[in-house]
Amino acid sequence: MNKQTVLNYHNRTKHSLERYAKGPESIDWEDQPDQFRRFSGCEIVTLPLPGAELEPLFADLDNPELIPSKPLDMANVGLLLELAFGLSAWKQFGPSRWALRCNPSSGNLHPTEAYLISTGDDRNRSRRVSGIHTIPGDNFIKSGVYHYVSHDHSLEQRCRFSDNLPDSGILIGLSSVHWREAWKYGERAFRYCQHDLGHALGALRYAAATLGWSVELQAEWSDDDIAKLLGLDRDDFKKLEHESPDIICRINTHADSKPLDIKALLEAAQSGDWFGKADSLRAYHMYKWPIIDEVSTAASKPQTEESEWLAVQQPIIKSSCTKTATEIIRQRRSAQQFDGKMTPLPQTDFYRMLAAVLPTTAAFELWRWPPKIHLFIFVHRVEGLAPGIYALPRHNDALESLQAATLADFDWQKVSEAIPLYHLHSGDCRQIAKTLSCHQPIASDSAFSLGMVAEFGETIEAAPWLYRRLFWECGLIGQTLYLEAEAAGLRGTGIGCYFDDSVHELLGFKDDKFQSLYHFTVGKPLEDKRLETLPAYGHLDDVV
Repeated sequence: MNKQTVLNYHNRTKHSLERYAKGPESIDWEDQPDQFRRFSGCEIVTLPLPGAELEPLFADLDNPELIPSKPLDMANVGLLLELAFGLSAWKQFGPSRWALRCNPSSGNLHPTEAYLISTGDDRNRSRRVSGIHTIPGDNFIKSGVYHYVSHDHSLEQRCRFSDNLPDSGILIGLSSVHWREAWKYGERAFRYCQHDLGHALGALRYAAATLGWSVELQAEWSDDDIAKLLGLDRDDFKKLEHESPDIICRINTHADSKPLDIKALLEAAQSGDWFGKADSLRAYHMYKWPIIDEVSTAASKPQTEESEWLAVQQPIIKSSCTKTATEIIRQRRSAQQFDGKMTPLPQTDFYRMLAAVLPTTAAFELWRWPPKIHLFIFVHRVEGLAPGIYALPRHNDALESLQAATLADFDWQKVSEAIPLYHLHSGDCRQIAKTLSCHQPIASDSAFSLGMVAEFGETIEAAPWLYRRLFWECGLIGQTLYLEAEAAGLRGTGIGCYFDDSVHELLGFKDDKFQSLYHFTVGKPLEDKRLETLPAYGHLDDVV
């Protein structure tokens, strides 16, 4: 039943040339949900002012094991949260002003919420970890659950653990407010929330690597247990504005810490003191989308035993970027339009971007499973490559099944020894790419655009909740491409609007064995000179 509900949702929310998936008939901008969730009645933990620069270059992140680990202190915890989920800038046009963040989001609506969980005996940690404090006189983050407010760069203490736990360092919990996306995108919004969760995982991985830390996905957890730990199952939320649990991540700072005791952690949350109520997101909820609740329930994850898929790290095409990692992370933007007459993208930069999304690279060290997402690329303007359609299978075992599922006319000629890139068809595909991506010029005016194709049918057959994980993998690829585009002096944009089955027809897919789940495009951006760019946290300068 759950599997069929997920499949029905997926098929129902496909866009087609004849019709778009169900969405609001009109957009009431006064009804837009607040981007910044706050909980009233919580103790506020003010983090050190953001914006500090770190030494590692963006190119250094290819070898994160060589980056010295920063100490676990308040400043570095703040940097982790800022670089992963914080503001990157403000934009202003006339009286309108809106924030941009380091983690990208469909429509800049930001359904993803982040929580920090601090563990350990507070008295012992106060002697061992310097610089972490919450209120005058303390020098540590007290054990408990905290909600991160990106606007204020602060933490709200939602729960204070009453039990002393083994010091397992810090955890990051992620959840989604589906309504934030549904307000604009209607029924298809559940897909976009999952993309954004993948973006957030990628942003967290890059932020941690910049500090010399790493991220471990706690994939065994059930959604119910995540909800209990983060307080999402409590009656602290306005109707229709609840959060759905997604993932718990453990931050490995390479300091001494104990194994994570999930049972003890959940017991501490259940017996702890909880504070605060979620403020209203100030939306009227003019439209209701019950199918999102239905698919969310059907795709709910139980507790599982997860095997570890260990990719053998391979040499990566070296990055030529000389900027620091923090600079690249903070300058990431989504391009609104591209220069359709750009000079061809150097082939070395193109190959570097594609190499960076392979599962054997450091960017995917947190991903615990065999890759299920493969790229089909519309090359428009790349030096030394004929315009046309190309494919990048992200593991060798998929090559034969992809060849069998696609058009017989595709020649599948390998064009590079450095990466598994295959030529399929030569020709000017700019108009095709534009049409398939809901007639958007960003798909044709770029250097290249692509579709992320999932090993779909068998994955959903195995477990319906893996539907979400397929989109997470897409978002992780997207975040990597976003940063690689910036490092190459270009800009990327994720594309959630495309005509699903028209893409499948073009490639030759005849059933649900493979499905396209996300599109992306990279090119030379055209900046809108009418917009003023303001500092990310200039509004905090006057706060004492």
